[in-house]
Amino acid sequence: MKAAVLHEVNQPLEIQEVQISKPGPREVLVRTVAAGICHSDLHFQNGSYPYPLPAILGHESAGIVEEVGSSVNYVKKGDHVITCLSAFCGHCEYCLTGHMSLCQEPELLRKEGEESRLMQNAKPIAQFLNLSSFAEQMLVHEHAITKVRDDMPLDRAALIGCGVTTGVGAVIHTAAVEPGSTVAVIGCGGVGLSCINGAEIAGASRIIAIDTVASKLELARKFGATDVVNAKDSDAVEAVRELTQGGVHYSFEAIGLKATTEQAFKMIRAGGCATVIGMIPVCTMVEVHGPEFLREKKLQGSNMGSNRFRVDMPRFVDFYLSGKLHLDDMISSHISLEDVNAGLQQLETGEVARNVIMFE
Repeated sequence: MKAAVLHEVNQPLEIQEVQISKPGPREVLVRTVAAGICHSDLHFQNGSYPYPLPAILGHESAGIVEEVGSSVNYVKKGDHVITCLSAFCGHCEYCLTGHMSLCQEPELLRKEGEESRLMQNAKPIAQFLNLSSFAEQMLVHEHAITKVRDDMPLDRAALIGCGVTTGVGAVIHTAAVEPGSTVAVIGCGGVGLSCINGAEIAGASRIIAIDTVASKLELARKFGATDVVNAKDSDAVEAVRELTQGGVHYSFEAIGLKATTEQAFKMIRAGGCATVIGMIPVCTMVEVHGPEFLREKKLQGSNMGSNRFRVDMPRFVDFYLSGKLHLDDMISSHISLEDVNAGLQQLETGEVARNVIMFE
């Protein structure tokens, strides 16, 4: 099969032929139909987060089941599925206490000595975040997918596999935004737009979108933003505090930078909560003003929207089909696998919300 392989950090992905193994007892072979290009892929390509190489990137995807292992009864051939990088074991402390997105059990991977799921010229290729979506097929553990209804367009469904679940989930699960509260979102890429959409669904009374790209701020209005702040033209913290007479109840950082994380904390009011969704580079330290904690301000992280994805993703599909999730506006363009490097470059320059690779 064809796949986009990363051999060296800061080098383009190479479209090459690779081999994929047969499903083990609890594994599922999925024909990839659509894969979104997420900023997280860029973080690993440029070395912000080290990862074993060579690897096939991609982790936001949807497809159709082609084959299942002998012990799989959750899906069958022909089922439409969304993938999720936060695969779960179902019996560790995190899973049993409702924090499935934090599960790190090694049993979801093949054991040492077993044939690699992905190979090239008989040498193993690292599977990226349990998935490796930039390929014509994916071989995954059954706990890395969820079934969805057949009438859901799979290019839209792919977005739910990461960006939507991360952004909406951060609002409704991690932060538990209350109806009538005020919200600020820093960064209007795919995750930030999903955050804004989630805040609208949660019933926030005021949703302030912050970015430096005017076209993204206009797009944010379609997702539910009531106000926009261009951080290139003004101090974002001061603008938010002025709009809300003292700060928002909830802020969300959806870029992954030290400066914007500190801004997210500064723009909340007493008793407010700042949630960091963006992937802050390894070794980066964040500084906040200590006495602010006496005002019961909170700074917290969120991993994949604190999801319970087999519950959440089918609900998000229903939200889209009933007009509550604005996924149509999130897709900047459909591209081929051969155009993956151009898609990554557009993320680097902040030109797009989401490009989606289509495999058929």
